[in-house]
Amino acid sequence: MDKKIIIYQLLPRLFTNTCTDCVPFGTIEQNGVGKLNHINNKVLKEIKSLGITHIWYTGIIEHATQTDYSNYGIRPHNSYIVKGKAGSPYAISDYYDIDPDLAENVPQRMSEFEALVTRTHDNGMKVIIDFVPNHVAREYYSDCMPDGVEQLGAKDDKEKHFDANNNFYYIPRQRFSPRFFIGQNTPNEYNEFPAKATGNDKFDAYPSNNDWYETVKLNYGVDYLAWRAQHFDPIPDTWHKMLHILLFWCGKGVDAFRCDMAHMVPVDFWHWAIAQVKSQYPHIQFIAEIYEPSLYRPYIEWGLFDYLYDKVGLYDKLRAVECHDVSAAQLSYCWQSLDGLSDHMLNFLENHDEQRFASIQYAGNASRVLPSLIVSATMSKAPMMIYFGQELGENADDAEGFSGRDGRTTIFDYWSVPSVRAWYNEGKCNTSRLTPEQRELRKMYKQVLTLCNKEKAIVQGSFFDLMYVNCENQQFDPHRQYTYLRYTHNEIILIAVNFDNKACDVAINIPQHALDMIGIESDKYQAVELLSNTSDEKYLHKAIPFTTSIAAHGAVLWKIKLTQKTSSSMRKK
Repeated sequence: MDKKIIIYQLLPRLFTNTCTDCVPFGTIEQNGVGKLNHINNKVLKEIKSLGITHIWYTGIIEHATQTDYSNYGIRPHNSYIVKGKAGSPYAISDYYDIDPDLAENVPQRMSEFEALVTRTHDNGMKVIIDFVPNHVAREYYSDCMPDGVEQLGAKDDKEKHFDANNNFYYIPRQRFSPRFFIGQNTPNEYNEFPAKATGNDKFDAYPSNNDWYETVKLNYGVDYLAWRAQHFDPIPDTWHKMLHILLFWCGKGVDAFRCDMAHMVPVDFWHWAIAQVKSQYPHIQFIAEIYEPSLYRPYIEWGLFDYLYDKVGLYDKLRAVECHDVSAAQLSYCWQSLDGLSDHMLNFLENHDEQRFASIQYAGNASRVLPSLIVSATMSKAPMMIYFGQELGENADDAEGFSGRDGRTTIFDYWSVPSVRAWYNEGKCNTSRLTPEQRELRKMYKQVLTLCNKEKAIVQGSFFDLMYVNCENQQFDPHRQYTYLRYTHNEIILIAVNFDNKACDVAINIPQHALDMIGIESDKYQAVELLSNTSDEKYLHKAIPFTTSIAAHGAVLWKIKLTQKTSSSMRKK
């Protein structure tokens, strides 16, 4: 791997929106909206300067919204089955179109997206977009599908709950009757007959507010009411339609797909589709949102995914260590349980589904983030992702409307993100409106993320966990500190983090086994601490501990570059 992938996730709808007085539940006219054209070369240059290699543009594809674009030939949506004024980016209403909210010139929305892809590439970064294969908006209808493409559900037999060539699942002879108001006995009543199954595998006509009621489930040939019987031969119609959609967006120049709820789609489809995509576009990468560890290996080895979310592993454990006094020693289980798949995981501390690190629902203070950030970014060769505003300590303390004050940045409402708006600064993209704390935080993120691709030991190196020889160490607290090595044939980085609110002086044991794995003798070496740029002599010795100080909520990365003589002798071992 030449580079470690560093992803910057942003919602164009929010990213460049400069409205300073947004109203909860506000319309697009009241609250404004960000535009693709505003993500210009200046913006992209500054994003890249953080150490970013890929941008995930979230919410690009047209989805159900309460904003009326019927004047542009786009079918309006019933507001009773749209979450929020802006709508969920994951209730896709046309797989072949761009969200009209994001365009300055709505009829030219696809051209504006294509120009953004070109600008992103010209600035040395790659483009990720969402592929949402499990479900679509309840009123899905493609206005922009290419000639020869058939509407989803056009030939479905609606008298059957399941048919292998149906695109949807039906509840025959029953009307869609959710357990909430959908305008009954009003001119705007929403009618659906027969009812379709809801996106979160709700196979009846009665979803609640807690279900994904704004979506309907797509049928990949699995009969969920017949013990998940699979009907994959011949290839189901939905498979062909989804492959065509993937190839369509590959043709627009995207470089990767983040596949929403990939584990809710059969792995056999992914095996079939990804192989065909890569036969035509070998560089395309696939990232799976998966929350079931038992499926990790099948979706990598058979499903052919490049990377998977590490939410239920490293993310959850780091949060538990940070917020709930779980022992830092338990972080070792994260890589052990992956059984060799660590480099295929996508690590993160924030995304659109999770609460902001600085929110009162999480850590409550962005200055505490360094230990979690270092572990997430440097524990393996795997990609690392940050969420726009994370680098500024965004705390999501707004109650935006459909999304209440829940510690998350809304994906349902028209809104403007305060910290990002201050940094964007009407397009100047500078730090003049940031607080001193925000400036320091962004500087720290830039340093850490840039290190990820400056240091070969992090990009390409091996990993050695030092916790097993330090759990009973009287000069090291395994409950609040965590330590490991990353190394190549001629470089070693000893990484140690401190989750405690007090600074500490630690003495870290280095086992003979680690020295044997690296191929060096016990000795004293010249070392440089990469965050502070301080130098010192340090022992890598089986009998003498490695000593260092670590600040409260701090981290150290001590780099040792082996001499030519040492590295030559090492290669003979």
